[in-house]
Amino acid sequence: MDNNLNQIKTEIYENCGLNISDFYLEAESKEYDACRFELNGQKIISRNAKITPKKVGQFVTFWKRNGNGSIGPLEENDPIDFYAVNVRTETQFGQFVFPKTVLIKKGIISTDNKEGKRAFRVYPNWDTAKNKQAERTQKWQLNYFYEINDSTDLNKVAELYKTK
Repeated sequence: MDNNLNQIKTEIYENCGLNISDFYLEAESKEYDACRFELNGQKIISRNAKITPKKVGQFVTFWKRNGNGSIGPLEENDPIDFYAVNVRTETQFGQFVFPKTVLIKKGIISTDNKEGKRAFRVYPNWDTAKNKQAERTQKWQLNYFYEINDSTDLNKVAELYKTK
């Protein structure tokens, strides 16, 4: 378990009564500390987002390898309840908790009608979006975000992991 997830486990999950089980690292996407686990029975995919030099926000991958060896977006029938994206700067730390239903609605998870995305950008509350699309994206994403600090609202965290 990487440092970000270990800190979240200790400071957040344990204080919310959320217990990690069936944890395993994914062989691919190691640079994002890709892993999967269950949290009180909910199926979680977790990644650390990366700061990129030229754009605001942080970049994160979200794909699976298909039977033919190529990569593709996750699909609505894949066994996942939430996609947890950990974001960090030198001074700030937070987590997005995206329910599968929201990722389907936003076109990130594939359905029979629309192909999803293999990666996307997240915009924590400390980033200032630089264009209209980034502003719209940040607006909906912040509904699923909490900052990790001395005043983290643990009730909000618990609610985020209940929302489906």
